[in-house]
Amino acid sequence: MPTQSLPTISAILAPTLFCFIARRPILLKGHERSITVVKFNFDGDLLFTASKDHIPSVWRNENGERIGTFNGHKGTIWDLDVCRFSKRVVTASADASAKLWDCETGECIKTFVHHGPVRGAAWADGSNMFATISDPFVEHNAQISVYDVPENDDPSSYSDSPRLEIDLPKTSDGKRVNATNIVWLNLNEALFVTFDNGSIRLYDPATGEELDEFYPHEKKINRVSFNLDKTLFITSSADFTAKLYDVVDLKHLKTYKTDRPVNDAVISETKDHILLGGGQEAMSVTTTSGKVGKFETRFFHLVYEEEFGSVKGHFGPINALAINPNGRSYASGAEDGYIRLHYFDKSYLDMKDPVPEVLEEGEEDDDEMEDRESDSDSD
Repeated sequence: MPTQSLPTISAILAPTLFCFIARRPILLKGHERSITVVKFNFDGDLLFTASKDHIPSVWRNENGERIGTFNGHKGTIWDLDVCRFSKRVVTASADASAKLWDCETGECIKTFVHHGPVRGAAWADGSNMFATISDPFVEHNAQISVYDVPENDDPSSYSDSPRLEIDLPKTSDGKRVNATNIVWLNLNEALFVTFDNGSIRLYDPATGEELDEFYPHEKKINRVSFNLDKTLFITSSADFTAKLYDVVDLKHLKTYKTDRPVNDAVISETKDHILLGGGQEAMSVTTTSGKVGKFETRFFHLVYEEEFGSVKGHFGPINALAINPNGRSYASGAEDGYIRLHYFDKSYLDMKDPVPEVLEEGEEDDDEMEDRESDSDSD
């Protein structure tokens, strides 16, 4: 039998994705400036968003209703994180502070002052401590800071100073390297930090010792996202690629190539799919129409690295993506100041991912074998 070439992933999945995008998303219009981060809580019923307008917001996932805001920062909110049971939120701001908030009341519990703009914040497992990354400022180097904030203790007892400070000095060639993202690995074994020179470092959260360093990208790592059980992570870079890695051995698994900077990428919990967002540089957006700027969310197959569809709608580069832990919806935030909350249709949720294979000479597919067996039975 001659070699048989079967349809590609994109040819098989694109019609299903087209059915999904025919449904109108909910447009969340709560921010006045560019979106910097969108994030679902662990249960997937709340969506937390932040932008350059200083005011983080929280929305109800089921209908897009804005529940409330967290008022108090005086600068861009670069990052935020919500604890495991959605009781407390920590925000990282360009006003050189990180704030701890009561999620239910919106009250600021405590402000933690840093030397420079705070770029990232992340809760540790157990939600009794969090870590931040801050940019260099004047004579101060960039830093990683770890704060103890036990949930059952009186907030007035929380220390203003971090329990651990890790200094990030200039490199041997005199260049400053700024951290872009920070995440705690499982069981708080290490602090996972990405940098604007394309590197990733692991630090011991008890001693501050550097455990490992490697370079997945040649340019800035804009964002890193983990799956829910933190066994895989995907990096998004200005070098036009997103890369999938195994957390345990830091082995490179897959590369998803695009023709534009990748600002964020997320891993679906229920499908072997990757969602990528990005677009051209923000400074040139005003000279380009939405059709040319390529401001869509792009869908890739996790295993086969092939793009099979895209969802348009934004009028600026997509800065942030988040997929609901239940796999039924996703949110995108862009330079245009809007958040689009998309719900997957039943056709997408019920879809079975195909497994394309090339039949070698002498092999038969299952249908042909069944036909031959039925013919022999009838004889």
